[in-house]
Amino acid sequence: MRYKVNLLVDHPFFKNFIMGLIIVNALILGLETSPKVMELFGRELVLFDKGVIIVFCIELGLRIFAKGREFFRDPWGIFDFIVVAITLVPSNEALAVLRALRVLRVFRLVSTVPRLRRIVVALLHAVPGVGAIIVLLLLVFYVFSVITTKIFGQNFPDWFGTLGDSMFTLFQIMTLESWSMGIVRPVMEIYPWAWILFVAFIILSSFTVLNLFIAIIIDSMQTLNEGKQTGETSETEVNKRYTSEEHKEELRTIRREIEELKRLIINSPR
Repeated sequence: MRYKVNLLVDHPFFKNFIMGLIIVNALILGLETSPKVMELFGRELVLFDKGVIIVFCIELGLRIFAKGREFFRDPWGIFDFIVVAITLVPSNEALAVLRALRVLRVFRLVSTVPRLRRIVVALLHAVPGVGAIIVLLLLVFYVFSVITTKIFGQNFPDWFGTLGDSMFTLFQIMTLESWSMGIVRPVMEIYPWAWILFVAFIILSSFTVLNLFIAIIIDSMQTLNEGKQTGETSETEVNKRYTSEEHKEELRTIRREIEELKRLIINSPR
């Protein structure tokens, strides 16, 4: 019984059906935010949403039954279990946010689409390197926040009055959102040389440190792809070696049989 259920949950048609249901459910969750749509089709959408929850629970139950303990050893299985469990938590006025968390079901696409899973695995694989970059970025922020607070804090208290204000302002500058006309040029009216400090900060943060994030993630994806290709190549070589050994063994068997036939012919009475 478990074997048949395992074949069902691993069947491409079953997986594509669940994937399509997730996409349709995501669209419906978006439609529920429209008052006009809810006024016209609110009841139907709510019934469909409840039906989707039932299907997801059945699908999750089948996977748990088919995989057994292996299901909870798979991080993607645990992820799906948590997402579905959140949607089953009753929501009231005190827990109204839980109803909004139903949209987390959309993230199940990550666990059903292999390419998205590879991207997430690459991101997780890059966490140690990204952590080091975050520490470096925080050091850059801290140093420049202290400098700008001491230099510009008295004349621009809204932007650089405290260390926290300076860090938030520098974050806005790092994103390049209204950094020139909105912040730097007003500061340059009092401190004409201030552009040197801000340009140096942008080069260090936006053009250098942030690009390191991209480099680490790309390197992680390439490493995973190379490892996958190496594994496939090794498997192919092993299969070839086994095939070659099988052929050699067959030839030895045929030779032994021929030698046995020769002896029988020679020793047979004439």
